[in-house]
Amino acid sequence: MLVIAGGPIFFFELSLGQFASEGPITVWKINPIFSGIGWGMVTISGLVCVYYNVIIMYSIYYMLVSFVNLDGEVPWIDCDNPWNTENCRADPYPDFDSMTDNVTKVDELIKMMNTKCLNTTLASMNMKWQSVYELGYDVIKTNFSDCNRVLKLPSDEYWNRYVLRLHESDGIDNINGVSLKNVMCLFLAWIIIFFCLMKGIKSSGKVVYFTATFPYVLLTVLLVRGLTLDGHKEGIHFYIIPEWEKLRDPKVWSDAATQIFYSLGPAFGSLITMSGFNKFKNNCWLDSVIVSFINCATSVLGGFVIFSVLGYMAHQTNQAVADVADSGPGLAFVAYPEGIARLPVSSLWAFLFFFMILILGLDSQMVMMETVISGITDVFPQVLRRKKALFTFVCCMIGFVLGIPMTCKGGIFVLTLFDWYAGSYNLMIVCLCELIAVVWIYGIKNFMRDVEMMIGKKPAIFWAYYLPMWVIITPVAVLFIVIMSAINYTPVYYYTDQPFPSWAQAVGWILACLPLLWIIIGAIVVIVRNNFNIREAVRPRPDWGPRLKENRTGRYYGDSYGYESDEMAGVVPNVYVVETNIHSPENGYKL
Repeated sequence: MLVIAGGPIFFFELSLGQFASEGPITVWKINPIFSGIGWGMVTISGLVCVYYNVIIMYSIYYMLVSFVNLDGEVPWIDCDNPWNTENCRADPYPDFDSMTDNVTKVDELIKMMNTKCLNTTLASMNMKWQSVYELGYDVIKTNFSDCNRVLKLPSDEYWNRYVLRLHESDGIDNINGVSLKNVMCLFLAWIIIFFCLMKGIKSSGKVVYFTATFPYVLLTVLLVRGLTLDGHKEGIHFYIIPEWEKLRDPKVWSDAATQIFYSLGPAFGSLITMSGFNKFKNNCWLDSVIVSFINCATSVLGGFVIFSVLGYMAHQTNQAVADVADSGPGLAFVAYPEGIARLPVSSLWAFLFFFMILILGLDSQMVMMETVISGITDVFPQVLRRKKALFTFVCCMIGFVLGIPMTCKGGIFVLTLFDWYAGSYNLMIVCLCELIAVVWIYGIKNFMRDVEMMIGKKPAIFWAYYLPMWVIITPVAVLFIVIMSAINYTPVYYYTDQPFPSWAQAVGWILACLPLLWIIIGAIVVIVRNNFNIREAVRPRPDWGPRLKENRTGRYYGDSYGYESDEMAGVVPNVYVVETNIHSPENGYKL
């Protein structure tokens, strides 16, 4: 899926943004009828930014808690806390097969059962408590299974009952009041984002030198530690040993494509935004190849880090690795923290892990926010470019306010709703519209000439790969993802399989359709402005092409468009030189 979908679209968006040196909104002068694509991209990034910073908020909270407990152990290491219930169990699951004494087996089994339920059941059978030892382990396990407690890990109860306080909420229908500690951490997260972006690409570019490289140091440290733990081999085997028959399942391919899309980030507008800051002659093809493969290699490396600890956790709890593995917030804030809690000097390892999660999250969040800010700034350059810091602060505060409902005691339900719908089908459909607008309507030959003008003439074998990908294979792959996602659609839920109420799912579909609505509105506006002349609506605007005059060569040479420098582009509005003959009926003067 990297080869047939992710890689080609990654190079496509880098080329488009770098050639025009424009943001995701203004770049669509290449095909005005699709100008709504840019607004759709900015909308997707904006919606994702709202809930993504809440996830960063959780990592900040866990990191701070780990820091203040460096002299001791993490607070989710045991069940002796006010937020724990009788279902909490910190000790490893008993290995009953190795026990020979019936009394010991019964005692251990009873510890994992609801005492009140057990008493009630025995009373209904006219039996006393001591009778359980006469019945024996096998009889109790088989006939009293209804009394089994739903055991929870200490990290699970810390996450759900202390950090989220989920038990104080009645679901998404009643999310109750805000958690002050979460609100303050969310505010801190947005302030960090503001200081990273306050000077635009000049400040975020410097920050990324650290945030994009330091995680590799932490990943290496955590991997070395994970490979020294008991049971790590079981975790690694579970991770890397394939089940080949799964390749027959279309959902596996759909999941692989979805992972590539989320990982590489097409359709968010961020690739177009960042490549728009590149030098015109930068070899963005080499960038796309290097970044794509390093990105996937990092995901694979992260898998070794995670599953080595999950193997240790499975070993400690006498469970299968599949039973301790989780996804989403459950992996980052329940499963992995539980494994870390069982390590010596747990607070140090927890601090390093959540610091890594923080800086990895900041990378993605900075890029998406820069997409929103730059995209809107490009539309109103005369007003916003001179007040970039102020506009950035306003955008961050809007994101903070919109994120406050997600800090409530039932805020995780709101976050799940956003995560489920905000960046889902709409990403794939936006990608499909991109390819249609440029490759099919603007023309693959025109686009290939633009790319060659920018990065140099490429051999036939180069285009032998990208041409069929852009024209047929990648659009078909994207369409396949959309269809498979629709076939495998399940209503949004959290923690249990109980779906959200209908009104919440309706809100989710509004979030999913909102970016696509921009595409429709944009097309209607452009068609009306061109007096319903579709041919004119899809024709590139006269100023389409390289942003600077020095780069407007070839078929763009000699026109009156383009700026003398990047500085002029930042303050001078687009001025079109138009020769017009106007004859006055009175004196016949000519202008």
